[in-house]
Amino acid sequence: MMSLAIVYSRAQVGIEALPVTIEVHITQGLPNLSIVGLPEAAVKESKDRVRSALINSNFRPPQQRVTINLAPADLPKEGGRFDLPIALGILAAMGQIPSDTLDQYEFIGELALTGELRPVRGILPMALQVRRAGRKLVLPDQNADEAAMVSHVSILSIKHLRDICNHLDQHPTITPRITTEPPNPALAHHIGDLSEVRGQHHAKRALEVAAAGGHNLLMVGPPGTGKTMLAGRMPSILPPMTEAEALETATIVSVASAGFDPETWGIRPFRSPHHTASGVALVGGGSQPRPGEVSLAHHGVLFLDELPEFDKRVLEVLREPLESGHITISRAAHQAKFPSNFQLIAAMNPCPCGYLGDPSGRCGCHPDIVRRYRSKVSGPLVDRIDIHIEVPNLPRSELHNTAARETSEIVRQRVLIARQQQLQRCGKPNRLLNNREIEQFCQLSPQDERLLDRAIEQLGLSARAWHRILKVARTIADLSRSESIHTSHLTEAITYRRLERQG
Repeated sequence: MMSLAIVYSRAQVGIEALPVTIEVHITQGLPNLSIVGLPEAAVKESKDRVRSALINSNFRPPQQRVTINLAPADLPKEGGRFDLPIALGILAAMGQIPSDTLDQYEFIGELALTGELRPVRGILPMALQVRRAGRKLVLPDQNADEAAMVSHVSILSIKHLRDICNHLDQHPTITPRITTEPPNPALAHHIGDLSEVRGQHHAKRALEVAAAGGHNLLMVGPPGTGKTMLAGRMPSILPPMTEAEALETATIVSVASAGFDPETWGIRPFRSPHHTASGVALVGGGSQPRPGEVSLAHHGVLFLDELPEFDKRVLEVLREPLESGHITISRAAHQAKFPSNFQLIAAMNPCPCGYLGDPSGRCGCHPDIVRRYRSKVSGPLVDRIDIHIEVPNLPRSELHNTAARETSEIVRQRVLIARQQQLQRCGKPNRLLNNREIEQFCQLSPQDERLLDRAIEQLGLSARAWHRILKVARTIADLSRSESIHTSHLTEAITYRRLERQG
């Protein structure tokens, strides 16, 4: 006696859902179940979960030799996501359920010993690939809302192994769920408003410029001046996410955690890791690479408070994703590439005690201590931050000022208009302009070129900083709806670099 069944599923590698074919072969011999095809420990343990789930679902477990091949053999497989397809492959090979329609579906889900389905990670990338393959997706009921984020894919959500077996056995009891339109963006009611910040008009202006061009921003100032509060308001003035951006962000969250919360759809991420975070926590890693904070902040904001308190080696790993917009994690078996097109907002004190230059004179930090403190943030990293501003202490009169202040929505409309100009001009924010595009779109008059050359020489800035001044100037011109960069735009952009070489 010999029987063979083939079931389709997908493995998670990085943020990709790669196809896996589950081949189940039953032959005469002593009862034994073996799984081949580079399975990790959790996949090997699935044979015990599947056997108990079959018995508790009133199915007859195999009493022959069962060989399960997870193809391709050189692709690592992890987790309990293959429990459901393995169980269905065994039942089809034994003839307990029909196998003629299995090729129309892709299956994923972890089985409890009772036969109930448990949710798994990485549903969104799988739903995208199932839609491209033209199949139907069978998954745990708790993952259904997440999969429904992908439009025009047929979803069959189940709670128990018996549900899908009855459906396949010529009793279609499960109604497919098909989303025809992308979901509406969630209401970001938890995001603070810029009008809540009193004073700090220069910092608010820099925040607006940073949002309009997607620029990175560094704020330096004593404790309690509103640096963290300003950074937390950045998402409230950023342009709304496109469907493609929302889908990319949700896919990374789906891979990194137990699942994506549909209530956060369309909200730009705001990540704020503690300064004790390791390099792996920031950029991702592990034996089976997982995305880190730079990827979880994709299309959003990564806020690093108390920047010099981070380990210097940890900060250096940010240089590659800041420049390239992605991070590649290499392991002996394979590589994983994660997107990391985030906007960096950083905050730091001017010295260890935080009161350097304060009129009260309460700073007692020795110049050597201040120098060591600032040297924790390397020059190459500072070069990659477009805008540096000082956030000073507020006068007491400003704290009592109750005059009406601009709301985030007003600022956001200006940002949106400027961003639309950039997308029409070159299809991307100004921060991402390459050298050829800078020469084309950031041209200066001869007088302004001489002005920029003098500023570069006096401030001792690098060639990279020269390019970044031009990008910021282009953004300031966009905010004023100007076709060309004028002297006022250039001088404002230069003031956003002056702090780099102070002290």
